[in-house]
Amino acid sequence: MSIALVTGSAGLIGSETCKRFHAEGFDVVGIDNNMRARFFGEGASNEGNRKGLESSLKNYRHHALDIRDFDAVNALFQSLGKEIAVVVHTAAQPSHDWAAREPLTDFGVNATGTLHLLEATRLHAPDAVFIFTSTNKVYGDAPNSLPLQELENRWEIDPAHPFSIGIDESMSIDQSKHSLFGASKVAADVLVQEYGRYFGMRTAAFRGGCLTGPSHSGTELHGFLAYLMKCTVIGKEYRVFGYKGKQVRDNIHSVDLIEAFWHFFKKPRVAEVYNIGGSRHSNCSMKEAIALCEEISGKKLPHTYVEDNRIGDHIWYVSDVRKFQAHYPEWKYRYDVRGILQEIHDHTVAGLKGAPLSQ
Repeated sequence: MSIALVTGSAGLIGSETCKRFHAEGFDVVGIDNNMRARFFGEGASNEGNRKGLESSLKNYRHHALDIRDFDAVNALFQSLGKEIAVVVHTAAQPSHDWAAREPLTDFGVNATGTLHLLEATRLHAPDAVFIFTSTNKVYGDAPNSLPLQELENRWEIDPAHPFSIGIDESMSIDQSKHSLFGASKVAADVLVQEYGRYFGMRTAAFRGGCLTGPSHSGTELHGFLAYLMKCTVIGKEYRVFGYKGKQVRDNIHSVDLIEAFWHFFKKPRVAEVYNIGGSRHSNCSMKEAIALCEEISGKKLPHTYVEDNRIGDHIWYVSDVRKFQAHYPEWKYRYDVRGILQEIHDHTVAGLKGAPLSQ
């Protein structure tokens, strides 16, 4: 039976990827050593997701190895060999703030870890499809140079600008402030492209907007919508960082993203890059998200405003997904922002059971 190898398998995108490919008849091999708990504390641990995968997926095998360890990665790939049909690489250090605390760890996980996986794939499963969850942070703060207009509840782009429908893949990743996290993801993104172009491997870098869903272990430093809804439900104070709370993000549900992965796997291409996010279909400002959380939960969110925005943070980011849609016209959205938040709310209420939020 063909193998789907998934890194970050107990995280939001990884765990949903495991379920999707398992449902399609694949043996699934997961790699995850729960570094998320080290990054963000025990409240962000994904051990629950790991146990859920092991108990619910008959053909799932878990490996708690560190992708920074090439010998361990290489040994696993060598043991599986050409049975590997697809590698979905979702493992990452995902926070701007955390990267600045430990730059070597951030680069080791995001860049060097990606190189290890690409090289092991090339050596032992060169025909496998390689799918990488990149990020819109590869563009650094270049989106902030767009002509933006301040509206009552959000920033918005000049409707006459070519990116008015969303930012496409033509935006430069050069000469902008990325944060160290953004820089390490740039390195990984370019490596994924290069292994495709240089070695002819079928690779894709999906530059995601805000990736979200009910399985997200949201914390203040990562997992915007999930953490926002948790705070609303339990009455924990939330901090809004900069831009008057009008900064705009597009949000894509994990199910919709993984469906995009599936379409690419079925008809793979070489060295592709796709901006992927909620697009104009699913986006909101921080102020709009707070209002939606309060409306859905029936509770007021206690929150404070911090004037300083995060380094490299975007004022307005909406993805233009038309390139992917042109290549894969059968792919459609299932969720918008309200649908995403409603599902996160229901999952949070069912799962918390009165337990305090630790992060």
